Amino acid sequence: MTERTDGETVPGGGAVVNFGDGWEGDGGAGRRPEDEGGRGVLTAFGRTMKTLRVRQGLEREEFGKRIGYSASTVASFEQGRRIPSPRTIERADEVLGADGLLNLWKEEVERAQYPVFFQGMAALEKEAIELVMYDTLVVNGLLQTEEYMRALLGMRRPPLDPETIELRVAVRLARQEALDRRPAPLLSFVMDESVLRRQYGGKDVLRRQLEHLLLAGQKQNAELQVMPLDCEESSGVDGPFTVVTRKDGRKFMYAEVQGTSALQTDQERAALAHARYGIIRSQALSPRESLEFIEGVLGSL
Repeated sequence: MTERTDGETVPGGGAVVNFGDGWEGDGGAGRRPEDEGGRGVLTAFGRTMKTLRVRQGLEREEFGKRIGYSASTVASFEQGRRIPSPRTIERADEVLGADGLLNLWKEEVERAQYPVFFQGMAALEKEAIELVMYDTLVVNGLLQTEEYMRALLGMRRPPLDPETIELRVAVRLARQEALDRRPAPLLSFVMDESVLRRQYGGKDVLRRQLEHLLLAGQKQNAELQVMPLDCEESSGVDGPFTVVTRKDGRKFMYAEVQGTSALQTDQERAALAHARYGIIRSQALSPRESLEFIEGVLGSL
């Protein structure tokens, strides 16, 4: 039996934990059971908060002022359409005199952000001291602008309903805190040139996405590299993947393809994936060359 990242065990010697429908790679479509489970938690939390607010005789506008949000945002919290941060939950508990009742929801609400199959990977991201990512189809979720996210999610077929899109946008934006948290993890991104040229959402969306990449590439803990199309050799021919290194030194590989995601827990295989990523980095443009390359693509739009 092998320990999973969520503390459970899985059979098979730790080779692969398969989580079904994909998430970050934008595989799959429609409303999934995992989404429904998360939505149920958020809805239950929202109803609890609303009940406490009404008991206190507070209108949404007044309650919102006390916790630092508009009345419409409070409505989104209460209807389970927006995810409150742990700090927001703590503040709401204090304002409503809930004596810790709302605070009990913090862990559940945070976990409910993600489909069941991505919860292990989400936990790893928060514990990581290093994240290395190779992308071939879309900009990595940790680097996407909100416009770019919405463009990708809007392309799903069958179409996603508006509430699911809003939830997933909120989740991806929350995940991007990994870029700025302290202590800062080491981040390395290699992306194919084709990713930089696909005009998902139109030229304006791509232009702002490229500008965002240039800013991200200036962070001390992040390096961006481009694998040019004219590169005659690439060790990334098997597709995109992510390798996470945890504080205890253990490595995990996460990969998605055609609506299926898997978290590789076998240490030998994860280490080999990490080594393969190192070869991919050596074949790509250097970080400085890559930022200049991105500037060139941006200038051509």
